[in-house]
Amino acid sequence: MKKTLLTILAGLLMATTAFSGNYKSFKVSVYTRAYEVEKMKDLHWLDSTWTIISNQLKVDKIYLETHRDLLIVPSETLEQAKKYFQDKGIEVGGGITYTINESNSFETFCYSDPEHRKIVQEIAEHTARHFDDFILDDFFFTSCKSDIEIKAKGNQSWSDYRIKLMTQAGQDLVIKPSKKINPNVKIIIKYPNWYDHFQGLGFNLDTGPKIFDGIWSGTETRDPSTAQHLQNYLSYNIVRYFDNLRPGFNLGGWVDSGGSNMGMDRYAEQLWLSMFAKAPEIALFAYNQLIGVQLRPEVHRTPWQGQGTSFDYDEMMKPITLSHGQTVLPTTMARVAGVALESVDQFVHKLGQPIGIKSYKPYHSSGDDFLQNYLGMIGLPMDMVPEFPTDQQVVLLTEQAKFDPNIMDKIKQQLQKGGDVVVTSSLVKAIPEKIADIAEIRVTDLKAIVNDYGQAGTSKDILIPQVRYYTNDAWEVVSAGRPLSKGVSGFPMLLRAGYSKGNLYVMTIPDDFGNLYDLPQTVLNSFRQTLSKDLDVRIEAPSKVGLFLYDNHTFIVENFLDEAVTIQIVTHEDITVLKDMLTGAVLEKLPQVTPVNRRRQPEKVNRFRLTLMPHSYKVFEKK
Repeated sequence: MKKTLLTILAGLLMATTAFSGNYKSFKVSVYTRAYEVEKMKDLHWLDSTWTIISNQLKVDKIYLETHRDLLIVPSETLEQAKKYFQDKGIEVGGGITYTINESNSFETFCYSDPEHRKIVQEIAEHTARHFDDFILDDFFFTSCKSDIEIKAKGNQSWSDYRIKLMTQAGQDLVIKPSKKINPNVKIIIKYPNWYDHFQGLGFNLDTGPKIFDGIWSGTETRDPSTAQHLQNYLSYNIVRYFDNLRPGFNLGGWVDSGGSNMGMDRYAEQLWLSMFAKAPEIALFAYNQLIGVQLRPEVHRTPWQGQGTSFDYDEMMKPITLSHGQTVLPTTMARVAGVALESVDQFVHKLGQPIGIKSYKPYHSSGDDFLQNYLGMIGLPMDMVPEFPTDQQVVLLTEQAKFDPNIMDKIKQQLQKGGDVVVTSSLVKAIPEKIADIAEIRVTDLKAIVNDYGQAGTSKDILIPQVRYYTNDAWEVVSAGRPLSKGVSGFPMLLRAGYSKGNLYVMTIPDDFGNLYDLPQTVLNSFRQTLSKDLDVRIEAPSKVGLFLYDNHTFIVENFLDEAVTIQIVTHEDITVLKDMLTGAVLEKLPQVTPVNRRRQPEKVNRFRLTLMPHSYKVFEKK
């Protein structure tokens, strides 16, 4: 009880601090690279560039970086910049990027090298002298494989070695020396967006949130088709996951200009998804982008504009009237951030605590990498947790769960108390003998190409793993073939096997996770119905429509598609009215429909119809 109370008090204190500036729901900050901070020795450059940002965006705090790529900003410049912003009523914090050369594949320090260790500590001490809080940008990890590191690693795996090395480096080279210089300093580690691979480079999500004074979430998802292939939903999901690592200590989201080449809708979306997750602060990376990314309609105005979308490019481009009456025109992406954040600030503070389908990810686990973000994009509200939840009707397990040596005991306990467990086909393949103790289900290297789901519809050709089972020991809830109707073979997309008082479900995941978006709506609806037993709202919709739920009878639906879509919102029978929190409009429930399959008991639910514009959201209150 004491720990819970302290967590609640910490959250309340954080909320009070975060929401006392220009916004009701969160704080807005700007992160500044050492390159730009170093230029701030020229007050004319500083004033002229800050004017560009501040004319278009309300800023509560600025972070001034002291080091990046072996550039250490002199004390005189740091103090001059600090005074400039403080005189304007802007909070000031520090930052460090521990890179040697970003242009060389983000070359990091070698933390077993005595010379490098000395530099790392000196940078931390330099920063602590000037700031009472500072953020470690993405790169407090190591990719170094120098001879010194190879010798120090010995027979350990790189992951095991680096996790220990970076935990020790954080304590001995950054935290302790900094607090010796400045006992009041708060040190925050910003974790980037590639969380499923952290252990390989030394990020430790078990110890890190505990030894640092706070953490920050990298919510930049940019263009999903490039490099990391991160799905839009990650901008929300990662905040929730990091919140669950140490409640009350996840201090913010972090977005850069990546993806704006797809249109400024994409940039705005990353910002508001971070805030849907109730991040207390949003850091805009970076100062140089806010002054340098010029607004270009031919690139940034998307084809679906003009339909009443949540982000309105033409409205954003209208002249801005400043507090002293002067009128200026929007010129850079700073104005996009200003408009997007002011828009969601109208309601974010009215939302409760985010809730969703619990998905257990043990520390330092991998497998089905980033799958929960794809599931979020098919309308399954995710809530990733580092401990197996024991208070849910349904628990989702991906291949990551194989890293828990006691996973089968936990699964059996969930089933024996009458709950359900949904596992992915990849987890079945990873631990076949363990799963067989519940049901003798097998996933081998055999594949199938499917495109027909019977009454559930059709899709393009999709490659899936073949899930095998014993007839009458398990039952197919959704089947697939090529063709399935009047075909010769079929394979389960969703399989159910009873055990004790509960059910084990196997959810077949296509080899290419992106093919989840190609599945027919009826197949997706079966996934949603099976996984949503702890929730009083779900959606029936095509893929790329997201659902965000809160514990105070509020929720958000968002359309990630390039075209308008009409969906149904399905609620418990005691919810009879859905009220749009922004317009006051009310959705009335649809007439009840008798199910086609009369052998099934009709659900005791209500349905509501809703049309969403492209890349737009609606916020509702349930009554």
